[in-house]
Amino acid sequence: MSQLEIEAIVQGQKKDLMGADLAGLALSGANLAQANLNRANLRGADLMGANLIDADLRNADLRVAVLLEADTANTSFAGSFLAGAVLSNLNLVAVDLRGADLRGANLAGCVLRNADLSNTNLAGADLSGADLEEANLSGAVLRGANLTNSNLLCARVDNTNFDGATLAEACLSGTPLATQ
Repeated sequence: MSQLEIEAIVQGQKKDLMGADLAGLALSGANLAQANLNRANLRGADLMGANLIDADLRNADLRVAVLLEADTANTSFAGSFLAGAVLSNLNLVAVDLRGADLRGANLAGCVLRNADLSNTNLAGADLSGADLEEANLSGAVLRGANLTNSNLLCARVDNTNFDGATLAEACLSGTPLATQ
């Protein structure tokens, strides 16, 4: 990809990036609002501070990508590969992460209120201090995940695998876990 093409992407001039190979690119601060990044390869990309409002990142490869300070309002990550990605402290309220692979991802301090994490693989993920109030975690795998000091108030946890997860100081009120 040429430098001109990369600059067009960063400036938000190119919105249809379905299946594009953007692996490892420095897209810090890029304007990707409303971009179609469905099935795009963003593996290892630097998306720090990127505008991803209303972006379609379904089935995208975001393994080990950095999304610190990115704006992800109304973004869909359904079915995406985010294993090892850095998303700490992001506002992910009501974001669609259904069926995503977030194994070993850093989600510490994220606000995931009302987010759909159903059937998501969060094995070994760091969710310490995360706000998962009323999030849908049905069928999710949280095996070995760190949920220390997280808020799971009224979260849906039907058929969720918490084997080996750390739940120290977590708020479990309104979930079946509160009675265990």
